[in-house]
Amino acid sequence: MKLKTTMIAAAAAIALSLPGLAAAKEITTIGVSIPAPTHGWAQGMNWHAKQAKKRLELAYPGLKIILELASDPSDQANDLEDMVSVHKIDGLVILPFESEPLTDPVLRVKKTGAFITVVDRGLSQPGIEDIYVAGNNPELGTISANYIKGRLNNKGDIVVLRGIPTTIDDERVAAFLEGIKGTNIKVLDMKHANWNRDDGFEVMQDFLARFPKIDAVWAQDDDIAIGVMEAVKQAKREKDMFIVGGAGMKGIIKRVMDGDPLIPVDVLYPPAMIATAMDVTVARFMSNGPVSGRYILGSPLITKENAKSYYFPDSPF
Repeated sequence: MKLKTTMIAAAAAIALSLPGLAAAKEITTIGVSIPAPTHGWAQGMNWHAKQAKKRLELAYPGLKIILELASDPSDQANDLEDMVSVHKIDGLVILPFESEPLTDPVLRVKKTGAFITVVDRGLSQPGIEDIYVAGNNPELGTISANYIKGRLNNKGDIVVLRGIPTTIDDERVAAFLEGIKGTNIKVLDMKHANWNRDDGFEVMQDFLARFPKIDAVWAQDDDIAIGVMEAVKQAKREKDMFIVGGAGMKGIIKRVMDGDPLIPVDVLYPPAMIATAMDVTVARFMSNGPVSGRYILGSPLITKENAKSYYFPDSPF
């Protein structure tokens, strides 16, 4: 009996000394904080986040992912406090509702020793995050500018609908304006439409009322583009201009596939980037490979010729 007890004790000691077995007894908790769906792209992002949570927790029994959806910046800041005080998170994946108001709350999480991954909308203070995952926002602006100036032969009158005031909106617009510099393309006006269909509709109605000649619209985002399209059709001016959106919404991609002259192209900005961010963050804890740095995803131009490769009819977005 004494020999059996000794053998059991020895086996337990060996098990605890093995890295793999020791790690299996620990729970790694990752907080994922993202905005609740306010437009189609966010709906797609939320779907991908939930799918990634299921997949990663199934793959790693020692992993717990706390997924919280925030209705506004204040709600998101409160979620971060709970993740630290209640759930004791080891890492945070966050797509900030807005850049400025979430910078200090994320910095406080960082000071607890948590590993920080920021997605899409950068913080207003550099260097807080360990990983940054985003679409290529400057490229989205440049690709859009290149298409519009090529289509207009470097001259014409356009309007621009911006997104929510964030660093990524700034990056897109700055790259777009740089892209049309030196041409005879005139930006008649720019207004924020907050990546929202209703706002896109209202802003475009205002533009249509004030400008009798508009050759093209840079909507930047597919939800905005849908609102713009409705306003243009109601004004019966769809033959006067074309619209360039962005993101890769399946309804817009279908229009591009079908050769809709009002929506001739789109520019990809994948909502699945949240899953990429969750994957690399979990890899920080579950593998020995380095993962820190910037992961920037491409923004290709989607045309009638290649649209089929980007069309996923079963997707929520």
